Amino acid sequence: MTYIMSLLLFGLVLGLVAVASNPSPYFAALGLVVVAGVGCGVLVGHGGPFLSLVLFLIYLGGMLVVFAYSAALAAEPYPESWGSRMVAVDMAGYILGVGGACFALWGGWYEGSWLGVDELVEFCAARGDMGGVALLYSFGGGMLMISAWVLLLTLFVVLELTRGVSRGALRVV
Repeated sequence: MTYIMSLLLFGLVLGLVAVASNPSPYFAALGLVVVAGVGCGVLVGHGGPFLSLVLFLIYLGGMLVVFAYSAALAAEPYPESWGSRMVAVDMAGYILGVGGACFALWGGWYEGSWLGVDELVEFCAARGDMGGVALLYSFGGGMLMISAWVLLLTLFVVLELTRGVSRGALRVV
């Protein structure tokens, strides 16, 4: 479990470096999707699989809206990718900064202390996030439907704002 969590946290740092160092919105949105997936994997490792699933679905719904908006506004014929010199220098600087911070704060970190939430209680009969599932469907169902409606409305607003001269994505094919 420690190796999997270390791998997920390493992927989280690399995804955040990719987002922070890239000037092109295409690749930055891809980096955000990777960070969302790896972050949800970290949540699963700490004992919250349902929270992770809901967060991943809602966050990816929002990311689709942001990606459509950024892709429509950034009409670059040749966007800067992760292989260009400026982006590679930024990525190397960020990775060296994170490595230096890890080296400075290394003492006192123990990898054996990474336990899930349910492993701390001796007689745990139910998962820690099952109470949240019941509350989401009993008291939070209306808010979940409102959130889904707002995401759909936001998608259409973004597509209408970015349609431009050629009538954008809502034109008849």
